[in-house]
Amino acid sequence: MTKEENETRLEKLKAIVSTLPDKPGSYQYYDADGTIIYVGKAKNLKARVSSYFHTEVDRFKTKVLVSKIHDISYTVVNTEEDALLLENALIKKYNPRYNVLLKDGKTYPSICITKEYLPRIFPTRTINKKNGTYFGPYSHVGAMHGVLELIKKLYHPRTCKQPILKEGVESGKYQVCLEYHIKNCAGPCIGKQSLEDYQKNIAQAREILKGNTREVLRDMKDEMMRLAENLRFEEAEEIKRRYLLIEQFVAKSEVVSHTIDNVDVLSITNDEKVAFINYIHVSNGQINQSFTFEYKKRLEETDSELLQLAIVEMRERFKSKAKEIILPQEIDINLDGVTITVPQRGDKKTLLDLSLMNGKQYKFDRLKQAEKLNPEQKQVRLMKELQDLLHLSKMPYQIECFDNSNISGSDAVAACVVFKKMKPSKQDYRKYNIKTVVGPDDYASMKEVVYRRYKRLLDEEQPLPDLIVADGGKGQMEVIRQAVQDELGLDIPIAGLAKNDRHRTNELLYGFPPRVIGMKDTSELFRVLTQLQDEVHRFAITFHRDKRSKHALHSELDDIKGIGPKTRDELLNALKTVKKIKEAAQEKLAEIIGVSKANIVYQYFHSEEQ
Repeated sequence: MTKEENETRLEKLKAIVSTLPDKPGSYQYYDADGTIIYVGKAKNLKARVSSYFHTEVDRFKTKVLVSKIHDISYTVVNTEEDALLLENALIKKYNPRYNVLLKDGKTYPSICITKEYLPRIFPTRTINKKNGTYFGPYSHVGAMHGVLELIKKLYHPRTCKQPILKEGVESGKYQVCLEYHIKNCAGPCIGKQSLEDYQKNIAQAREILKGNTREVLRDMKDEMMRLAENLRFEEAEEIKRRYLLIEQFVAKSEVVSHTIDNVDVLSITNDEKVAFINYIHVSNGQINQSFTFEYKKRLEETDSELLQLAIVEMRERFKSKAKEIILPQEIDINLDGVTITVPQRGDKKTLLDLSLMNGKQYKFDRLKQAEKLNPEQKQVRLMKELQDLLHLSKMPYQIECFDNSNISGSDAVAACVVFKKMKPSKQDYRKYNIKTVVGPDDYASMKEVVYRRYKRLLDEEQPLPDLIVADGGKGQMEVIRQAVQDELGLDIPIAGLAKNDRHRTNELLYGFPPRVIGMKDTSELFRVLTQLQDEVHRFAITFHRDKRSKHALHSELDDIKGIGPKTRDELLNALKTVKKIKEAAQEKLAEIIGVSKANIVYQYFHSEEQ
C-alpha cells in the first residue's frame, strides 16, 4: 500500500468515526477483503473507536490491527450489558483474527438429565439441549463421578438405554434387566416403581446437581418425621439412609459460609500468550461449580477486558443469576442488579484466594501436559525463567560451573561441568590438575583453572558460555571475575551458589557486588541449579579420588625399576596388598612372577635391612 493509499484509507475511517453515536454498542473492523478482523464493545462508541485513530497507540499489536482496518460497522444497544452480550456473540460467530480466542473446554464432561418419560442421568461430552438438561462442565472428573455415585445410591435411576414410553409400561411391553435383580433399579419400566415416585427422585437429583442440598435435606427431614408419626418406620428408615448419604457428601464438599449464597467468583492468572480465568459459583454457602476458562490473547488485552468477557461467558454458559460477583480488581462494567465486590478480608477473600489457587493449578497442569508432549518446552521455559531472574541479555543456553578438590593442598584438582539447555552435556566436562598453586589455596586454584579454560576457548575460537556459576559465594565469584573480565577482557555473566551452615545450597548470588536473588528453594529452577552444583562437586571429587588412588599405588610399586604394570598387577592379584608383598618371602614372590623379577622386588623392599 502506497503512502497516498494509506492516507486515503485513514481519512475514510476518520469520517466514519466522526458520525458514530455517543451510545453503548458493539463495533466491528473489516480488512481489505471485507472479513471481520476485530469485534469490540463500548459504553460510548464514538469515544472508544476514535481512540484508535486520534491518539498515539503505544502497543505494537494494536498498531498492526489499525494498519489492517479498511471499514467499520457498528450496532447500537440500550445498555452496556447488552453491548457485552453482543460482543460475546459476534466473537463466537466470526472468530475474528485479533480477538481473544476462548478455549471453552468442550472436551470436559457434563451430566445430562434426559427429557424422556423415565429420565436417565449420565455423563457426556456431547451437548444437545433438545435431548435434556445439562449440568457442568466438570473440569474435575473425579468430582463429577462422586456426584453420580451419590445419585445412584440415593435414587437408583435407570441405566438402560432403550426408549421407554408410557404406553409400553401400561401394556407390559418391557422386561426388567439385571440391574433390577441386583437392586440398582426399582423397575419403573414394569410398574414396580410408580411414575410419581420416580419423577420425585429425579427432581431431587436435579436439585443436588444445582447445589441445593440444604433444601433437599430439609424436605427429606420433614418427610421422615411425617412417616414416623404415621408409624411407617420402614419408609422413614429409607429416607434416613438417603439423608445420611447426602450429609456425608456435603461434609466432603467445600463449605465456605452459610451467609454467602448465590455468588459468582472470578480470578485471573496471566501468561504471556494465555490468560486463565477461574470461575466458582457458591450456593447455600457451598461451592457447587468450579471451572477454568482459557483465553488465547491476540492483542495486549488488559485483565479488566478479559474479566469482562469472562463474566458474560459465565452468565451465559452457566445460566447464572447471581446478584454479586467477586473479583480481584475493580473493572469498568455496570450490570443491571449486579454488585461487583473486591474483598480485602473475610470469607469472600478466602473464596477469591481459592479461585486464584485453582487458576494457578490449571495453568500448571496445562504447562506440564504441554511439556510432556514437547520436552524441549520445559527447558526453554527454565532458561527463560533464569534469564528474567538475572536480567540477562539472552537465554543461558550454555552454563558452566567450577569446583576445586584437594586434601591439605595435596593432589589438588579442579573440574568444570557444562549444562546445555538445562541438561548435563557430559562430553564437554573437563578435568584440571592444578599447576601453579602450592598448598591449599582454593581461590588461586579457581582463578588458574578459569583462566586456562577460557584462554583455550578463545585460542581455539570455541563458543563461550552464556553464564558461569561458581560453586561458592562472593569470594569464588570475585576470583572468577578477575580471570574472566580483568585478565581476559570477556563479558560473561557470573553467578554463585552459596551454602548454609548445614552445607545445603540456600542462596543464588548475582552481580558485583553480589546480591541475593530471591528464589523459592522448592522451585523447579532451583532444583536444576542445585543439580548443577551437585554434579560439579561429584565430578571434582571423583577425579581427586582417582588421582589419589593412582598416586598411592605409584609410590609403592611403580617406582621399582624393571617392574612394569603387568608384573605389578600379578603381585596385587595374588597377594592383594602392598604390605603383604613386602612381608612375602623371596621364594613366594618367585612362584608368582619368576626368580629374576622376584629378586628385584625383594631387594627393593629389604635393601635397608641387608
